Amino acid sequence: MKFNFLAKEKNTVVNYENAVAFPLTPDYELYAAVVTTSLNASFYEKDTTRLERIKDLIQKSNPVFVAKLAVYARNEMHMRSVPLVLIVELAKIYSGDSLISKMITQVIQRADEITELLAYYQMANERNGVKKLNRLSKQIQKGLANSFNKFDEYQFAKYNRDGAVKLKDALFLVHLKAKDEAQQVLFNKIVNDALQTPYTWETELSKVGQLKYYNEAEKQKAFTQKWEELIDSNKIGYMALLRNLRNIVEANVSRYHISKVCDYLSNEKAVANSKQLPFRFLAAYRELKELNSKYVPMILDALEEAVMASAQNIKGFDVSTSVVIACDVSGSMQKNISPKSKIMLYDIGLMLGMLLQSRCKDVVSGMFGDRWKIINMPKRAILSNVNEYYKREGEVGYSTNGYLVLEDLIKRNEIVDKVMLFTDVQMWNSNMTKDSFAYSWNRYKAIAPNAKLYLFDLAGYGQTPINVEKNDVYLIAGWSDKVFDVLNALDDKNSALNYINRIEL
Repeated sequence: MKFNFLAKEKNTVVNYENAVAFPLTPDYELYAAVVTTSLNASFYEKDTTRLERIKDLIQKSNPVFVAKLAVYARNEMHMRSVPLVLIVELAKIYSGDSLISKMITQVIQRADEITELLAYYQMANERNGVKKLNRLSKQIQKGLANSFNKFDEYQFAKYNRDGAVKLKDALFLVHLKAKDEAQQVLFNKIVNDALQTPYTWETELSKVGQLKYYNEAEKQKAFTQKWEELIDSNKIGYMALLRNLRNIVEANVSRYHISKVCDYLSNEKAVANSKQLPFRFLAAYRELKELNSKYVPMILDALEEAVMASAQNIKGFDVSTSVVIACDVSGSMQKNISPKSKIMLYDIGLMLGMLLQSRCKDVVSGMFGDRWKIINMPKRAILSNVNEYYKREGEVGYSTNGYLVLEDLIKRNEIVDKVMLFTDVQMWNSNMTKDSFAYSWNRYKAIAPNAKLYLFDLAGYGQTPINVEKNDVYLIAGWSDKVFDVLNALDDKNSALNYINRIEL
């Protein structure tokens, strides 16, 4: 008994709150770190610390898994920077077959990602001097050549930025031969900086802004007309529209045009194709709430409809499934995900929790800090629910006593199918009793042997308060509603890593 106890203790670590925690395998830790990062400082880690940890984990992980993770992060989690990091760092230690080129071909979805990848390659390999990008990896060269064949003149022109690495630099580096005469004409335009200026909301508004006006009223009228023209053109992408809702309202466009905007925002097909992270809707919702306009209620309703449409894709919850949703509102969750964003991990947890609640028939939801509190909310008002939770910030304190969610179920002898926590998983017991999260789960399993526990890791710090994938415990990480696809795929013999490993390269 004593020997077994000591052996088990060697497999534990302490988390950032100095509480006992369990380490993850390198693959699992890399997965959690990648899908919860914007490569900016987190509550417990500086931005360089996270990047260095990711680089270290790449060296310890299965190369094929790293490649599939990059594809998953880009195409299902809709992340842009970190997949490029995975490509370059894996290329530094792996060679010999076509893994890197296949990885690049699947990851690059926008023309500017070609130049961004090269810019990071230059930085990561500490290249200096005139020829910073000479001796390019053959597999990176091949993957980028494949990527060049994905885009047309409009796409190249739209993302032809004046950065450290330009499109024409990339074209020279990959030594790509044109597949036909039309592509050669396009390549010549890239080399000669002669790409046709694309019709985008940025270029059109820039033209209006550069004109001279007799007075402010004339200028305002010009912007109103331009926004109405842009809306009528149907050429504003979903993300651009979402980010410009405030600008559109302040431009005083007509009711007709506001209605067009609302129809597009709430269109189920448009929502499905938009690939927007859920918190983008929340950011737009909050931005609009501050405005004094008669059109704001219409747009807020459209945003609620859009989020409900995105929730329709969440599978795996029938009438008989009973669920507890617990959102971590501790102090460490109140960290902005990037310097330019007003969105915090706190918001992401609430947003994902309310999305899930909208799909569950038999559900109890609430928040935990020092205490656990059940808060009943309607199912068809996801964004306003999140805002309501947000207003109650501080109501349950700022610790991370997640074990109290389980102790409440034990106390009430409540048997549920799934217990789901949206958290940074830095659990501890501020009450200084013997109860740990793992201890409470083992106690609950004694009365609810078929119950399953899901930890939705929103921070990716590399440890968990309980041994995952044992005793019906699962870890799922990420900020996208796509985490629910992973959830739906889980069973006793599965894990989030199996879901990623299904990807074909």
